[in-house]
Amino acid sequence: MAAAEQPRVLVVEDEPAQREVLSYNLEAEGFSVSKAENGEEALLCVDEESPDIIVLDWMLPSVSGIEVCRRLKTRNETRNIPIIMLSARAEEVDRVRGLETGADDYVIKPYSVVELMARVRAQLRRTRPATVGERLEYEDIILDAETHKVSRGGDMLKLGPTEFRLLSTFMEKPGRVWSREQLLDRVWGRDIYVDTRTVDVHIGRLRKALCQHGGEDPVRTVRGAGYALG
Repeated sequence: MAAAEQPRVLVVEDEPAQREVLSYNLEAEGFSVSKAENGEEALLCVDEESPDIIVLDWMLPSVSGIEVCRRLKTRNETRNIPIIMLSARAEEVDRVRGLETGADDYVIKPYSVVELMARVRAQLRRTRPATVGERLEYEDIILDAETHKVSRGGDMLKLGPTEFRLLSTFMEKPGRVWSREQLLDRVWGRDIYVDTRTVDVHIGRLRKALCQHGGEDPVRTVRGAGYALG
């Protein structure tokens, strides 16, 4: 799996042993993991790395997990990142507070690592389905992320790996306009320098691949903004 295809998980946990166990298990499941040990560091990591999901401990030094969650869920650019809250607080009132603050899931310590991995995948299935092998459909286009195959109108299409990742990104959120910078981050990854004009080249290849058996071009150019599917 190419680095840019790996779902990015941010683990925010101040206990070193817990942080390492979580990171080890997530990496073993094929995730790309970043780590933070306090709330301030977590907020900085989110701005720098745009994770696909956050596993967030409630009790943190400096800025608490609840406050980190509240801040992220009130910002347009981060509000859709799923947050799984970890807490030793088992009372219903605490669970409700965590969820009302914006957490997408609430897991009580001690927890089963296997169950937590399943919850991470469940959240990604909702927000980034292609990264966990889901089948995506848009009009007559079908993308099977598990078998890495794409068809349109029943005809199999030949796509390169970069075009496949571009199409996956578009099909996860049809209609959303992606800037070139956002596509570079999502498809190529932040660790690789690629000129924004490279995006245009691969969009052209994707369009050609999607229309190789006929049909209209489903990729829309939004002047001054970027590209969208539909």
